[in-house]
Amino acid sequence: MPHDFFRLLQSKFRHYAVLPRLRDAVHTGAFQNCLFLLGILAFAKACLMLAPESLSVSGSSAVNGRQLPIYCVQTDQKKVALTFDAAWGNEDTQKILEILKNRNVHATFFMTGGWVKNYPDDVKAILAAGHDLGNHSENHKNMSQLSADEQKQELLSVHDRVKELTGYEMFLFRPPYGDYDDSVVLTSKECGYYPIQWDVDSLDWKDYGADAILDRVLNHKHLGNGSIILCHNGAKYTAQALDGLIAGLQEKGYQIVPVSELILKGNYHMDAEGRQIPD
Repeated sequence: MPHDFFRLLQSKFRHYAVLPRLRDAVHTGAFQNCLFLLGILAFAKACLMLAPESLSVSGSSAVNGRQLPIYCVQTDQKKVALTFDAAWGNEDTQKILEILKNRNVHATFFMTGGWVKNYPDDVKAILAAGHDLGNHSENHKNMSQLSADEQKQELLSVHDRVKELTGYEMFLFRPPYGDYDDSVVLTSKECGYYPIQWDVDSLDWKDYGADAILDRVLNHKHLGNGSIILCHNGAKYTAQALDGLIAGLQEKGYQIVPVSELILKGNYHMDAEGRQIPD
């Protein structure tokens, strides 16, 4: 029972350092006094009840019996989120970071475990620049084809690697290829993650050119308040298009924010298009 309780605590207090010490104390037998141990557990249970909403994945993702990830957010504010999937290559990563810095824009980078392993300095640079680090699975597999246990392994392997490398606790997850089913959404939430999709696809991976990226995003029929824009750090023309893309969005009046600042952390429901709506 204590071990399961500590797992629950860890899911609620992922940003606190006290839990490992508490867990180790129990394992080493420091709390042999049964009454004192019960007191510690009672205190921890009370803390769970007072835990900040933002540290847990709450809100309903069910729509007509289906589980949906977050495609966009309903908001009156002219805000959009710019995201980059990082699975292959880092040739343009530093250029992208430099453009974002010059424009004073923060974005979200969804990284695979292999990318984190191959480019640890880039991971650190992304975080140091104030951008979100997001989980893109360990091996970039179709998540819906995996069992729930395999899905958890895909999530937690890269989570642990990033935490060991940077100390950062990721809580945003984008399924590879945008592939998901009910199990993927529920498993990611059980692991403490908000599943994130997009409603504006730059199609930068098709290598049509920088102008095509600009036209696709800036004239997209779904572009609006609360949109989440999909790009790839390794696509051929993304870095070339980025400065113009940011300028174009800002000329339309949009503030570009990371996903972590756009989404609702609790008290929300979803519509059939995957739009996050406040309760």
